[in-house]
Amino acid sequence: MKLVPALTLIAAAITVSAPAMADEALAKAKNCLACHSVDKKVLGPAYKEVAAKYAGQKDAVDKLSQKIIKGGVGVWGQVPMPPNANVNEAEAKKLVTWILSLK
Repeated sequence: MKLVPALTLIAAAITVSAPAMADEALAKAKNCLACHSVDKKVLGPAYKEVAAKYAGQKDAVDKLSQKIIKGGVGVWGQVPMPPNANVNEAEAKKLVTWILSLK
């Protein structure tokens, strides 16, 4: 009988962590990690830096989703972020939501 509550907790933990892994997998699949990483600057800023910079901004998901799709320059220096034609709007929003959840 004590096994059931333990299994419930394990199942809940897997459910909570699965979306984060799925979004990192999407970032890998869309080649985002060629220029970014979660916690270190590569060519572009670390995702944790992005999360800190945009924390609390209500329009961050829409704004950053468009940056992924259309590209941009100037916010993090003069190295341009090229548009990612392989990412649709729903995927961009999923990626940004994941990035903004990083602490």
